[in-house]
Amino acid sequence: MNSRGGQTPSVNRAARPFGDLVADLTGTDDSRPPVVLVHGLTFDRGMWAPVVETLEGRRSLAIDLPGHGDSPARSSYDMADVADVLRGAITAAGLDAPVVVGHSIGALLATVYASRHPARAVLNIDQPLLAGPFADMLRSVEPVLRGPDYLSVWGQLFNDMATDELSPRQRALLRSTPRQDLLIGYWAEVLEKSADELRQQRTDELAALRARGVAYHHVSRTPLPPPYLEWLRAVLPAVEITVLPGGGHFPHVAHPAVIAELVSRWD
Repeated sequence: MNSRGGQTPSVNRAARPFGDLVADLTGTDDSRPPVVLVHGLTFDRGMWAPVVETLEGRRSLAIDLPGHGDSPARSSYDMADVADVLRGAITAAGLDAPVVVGHSIGALLATVYASRHPARAVLNIDQPLLAGPFADMLRSVEPVLRGPDYLSVWGQLFNDMATDELSPRQRALLRSTPRQDLLIGYWAEVLEKSADELRQQRTDELAALRARGVAYHHVSRTPLPPPYLEWLRAVLPAVEITVLPGGGHFPHVAHPAVIAELVSRWD
């Protein structure tokens, strides 16, 4: 696990503000929908470098979420509020109705974003939309998470991400800043809302996507559990599923060409 300023090699990138966030805007405008890339909790936009390269000049915006990378922190990391901040950055970049590609909690934010703002499609990379056992685990360690030993919680989760399936060069892209305020802030809804409340919230968001004709593709490293898949297809019958093993929790880092090909389906 690496922290900002540690021994991880940096990736060349030009920091540029868009609204309240910092992002890399690359490629040129053409007839294809632009692509917005949203990283997961504690990471930053640098992890998208392989995907940006394989997009081969397509207009894309790789964003640092609030409190991550070069973007400033916020007092609250409520999902809907962060989705609206994301909208401000996308608008400032001159993009409209993008394909929103999100990894981990970034995929949840992509889903929330598309339920509230114009989007062509959502590509969810390895993020179950129902908290399930993760919520139970997180609530069981909440006192630790809020205490001085909070990094032990993140350390266990990071160990489960199977980064050993990535090459050293790929692992170097995973700069992680596991600050306590970020972990508690972005996980607030899981800690504060019941499983039923979260399930209804996610159901409503997917129903909004369905009503607006937003395409949805779920990429996972292992097959989705049948009960989860049943719920997902019931709410969003047109959802597409791809199982992409290898790369652990980071299939987009291990297989960027596959992610680019999936994005191209919405051209």
